[in-house]
Amino acid sequence: MNATVSILAEIPETLHESLKTYLETHPDWDQDRVFSAALSLFLLQNGDSGTPEASKSYRQAARVYLETLFQHPV
Repeated sequence: MNATVSILAEIPETLHESLKTYLETHPDWDQDRVFSAALSLFLLQNGDSGTPEASKSYRQAARVYLETLFQHPV
């Protein structure tokens, strides 16, 4: 089962402007795809895979990151 959770977050205006510029020049990406890629990469870089539970979460974050990164427009 692939569930989606909606998140409301405040970001600095300068980051928002950068995101807008990126999305305007990369039409195959949208805000949700950027946030999924960024959040999963953060978790990969800062996660711990020392326990079986953490290892499973790490693999799941890696899967989301790769699927998001290499997603092709429909």
